[in-house]
Amino acid sequence: MIVGESLVSFKHLFYLESLFPVFNCAKNLRFDFKGVVKCKDLVFSLKFLKLDLNYQYSLLSCISGVDFLDKIYRFLISYELLSLSFNSRFRVKMFIQEHTLAKTSVDFFINANWWEREIWDLYGIYFEFNMDLRRLLCDYGFEGHPLRKDFPLAGFREVHYYYNFKETISDINQIVQEPRLFNYRSPWVRIYNHV
Repeated sequence: MIVGESLVSFKHLFYLESLFPVFNCAKNLRFDFKGVVKCKDLVFSLKFLKLDLNYQYSLLSCISGVDFLDKIYRFLISYELLSLSFNSRFRVKMFIQEHTLAKTSVDFFINANWWEREIWDLYGIYFEFNMDLRRLLCDYGFEGHPLRKDFPLAGFREVHYYYNFKETISDINQIVQEPRLFNYRSPWVRIYNHV
């Protein structure tokens, strides 16, 4: 056995694919494994990877989201699992559409609550059976989800503080700008006249 080689090898990967057909693809890249699952099979897959003695991915290190605006499946949710016994990582990916409910993994990974709240706050992906979905990084009165690609850069509302009146007022953000003509020539490019 090579020093630093993970015990979870390609043989285990083929065993994993033959055991249950929820992984669409799985690859090895420096002892990191990847698998794509369907939304309905996510809970079973995560439980299996955590509880099976051949894998023991008992630590959920991260859940992250990605927005693909013009694709069939708009969102990607990626679960990063770590096996402390075998020093191996497994990335479980799930593609969902905009109005699809994702299954929660709080029942067997208690730390998933924080990341599910963050994904709901920033992307608007709702996790079914998560009883603690509330704003985490944005204010409670915030409208929209700021990491969606169709969210305006300036936001929907603008907050002003008036020092004379000692109050904060929230207005609808209106950006009014006249059309401008741009000169696309760079001022640093020197134009030589050929004689």
